[in-house]
Order: sequence, then C-alpha cells, then structure tokens
Amino acid sequence: MDLAEGELTAAGPFSEAERAAVYRAIETRRDVRGEFLPTEVPDAVLARLLEAAHHAPSVGLMQPWNFIILRDMKTRRAIRDIVMARNAEAAAMFDDDRAAAYQRLKLEGIVDAPLNICITCDRTRGGKVVLGRTHQRDTDLLSTACAVQNLFLAARAEGIGVGWVSIFEPDDLRPILQLPDPVVPVAYLCVGYVEALFRRPELEARRWSKRLALEDLVFEESWDRPWRFPEEG
Repeated sequence: MDLAEGELTAAGPFSEAERAAVYRAIETRRDVRGEFLPTEVPDAVLARLLEAAHHAPSVGLMQPWNFIILRDMKTRRAIRDIVMARNAEAAAMFDDDRAAAYQRLKLEGIVDAPLNICITCDRTRGGKVVLGRTHQRDTDLLSTACAVQNLFLAARAEGIGVGWVSIFEPDDLRPILQLPDPVVPVAYLCVGYVEALFRRPELEARRWSKRLALEDLVFEESWDRPWRFPEEG
C-alpha cells in the first residue's frame, strides 16, 4: 500500500516548555476519590478529553473503545450500590489489620463527582483477524487501557480529577448499561474538577503501598541483568 503525498511530517523534540508540561502531567496525575467539586464539566472540555482518549494508540488501528457518559443520579446510585457490595467482598479477602485499613479507604466517588464515564472495549471491533492481534488476543483490552491513560493525562492538563473504580465484576454493569455481549467495561471513571491533589499517590501517602525503585525494574538484554542508570549531574 503506497502512501499518498503529504502523509509524512517532520519529527523532532518538543520545546523545553512543552516537554516539561508533558512530564508534569504524567508525574502529577492522581487517582481521585473524594476531592471532587460540584462544578459541572463543560461539554467543550469533555469533548477535548474524549478526543484525547480517541487519539490513543491501538493495535491494528482497531480503536475498540466506546465511551458511555453518565450523569443520571439514579443510574450512578445503582452502580454505587454494586460497588459497595463488591467492596465488602474485597475487604473480607484481606487479613484483619489490612482489612481494617482497607475499610478506612475511600475508593470511589461515583455520586460525588458530577460526571462518570464508562470506557468499554468491543472485542469484535476490526473483525476476526486484526493486524497485530493474530497472536495476542488481549491487545484490544490493552489498547483500550491506552485510551484511559490518555484521558487521565488530558484531564490533568485541564485541572480535572479522574478516579478509576474497579471493584466490580465486569458483568455487573452489563444490565444497567445495556452492554451488548461482545462489549466489556474496561474502566469506570469518576470525573470532575478538584480543589487539591495529593502530592504523591494517595495509597502511598496513606502507607498502603509505596512506589517501587525504578532501578530494580529495568534490565538489559535479559532478565535480572540490571541496566546501569546514568549518574546524575
């Protein structure tokens, strides 16, 4: 397949200010659960977030995502009730000390945020044979996760918080959202403006976990051959 004239454009680094903005969005992005303001997200801003998500990379350009925008409080309360029931199941999976700490965490803002978005994956998108998916079936799910990340970063740039709710079985949402059989929910997001963000991930600030050292995670050529990071300065 030949390229039409004008399909290529010059490559090159961003300006220093542009690079700084990209890295700032990445490094200061937070999963928001309880800091939402009641301010509505304007449709023009929401459209920009969805456009950013839609520009995510996808294997074979299958673009398997769809976006369900949820504002109706009755629907959101029904989903919140499911999450609360599943949350009780999750708490029982931890030992006593961990379970008590888990129950003190606020893990969703479904009715607190002015807006919810469910990002789904249509597992039939692109047909039976998709370029690049012939040997790795789940690249459609991975591609959809890239769209989720794009939305997170665009929201950070807009001053909007996003919280990813995952404490439910995917089929729990199917009857409420009337999802067709091939479509699965990948991310249920609470979206809205926030007054403040945690300086570091909330679960780290609350001592539930901590960020791993990157130096322990990077290998060269094969497993357990650490890559030598350049010295600072």
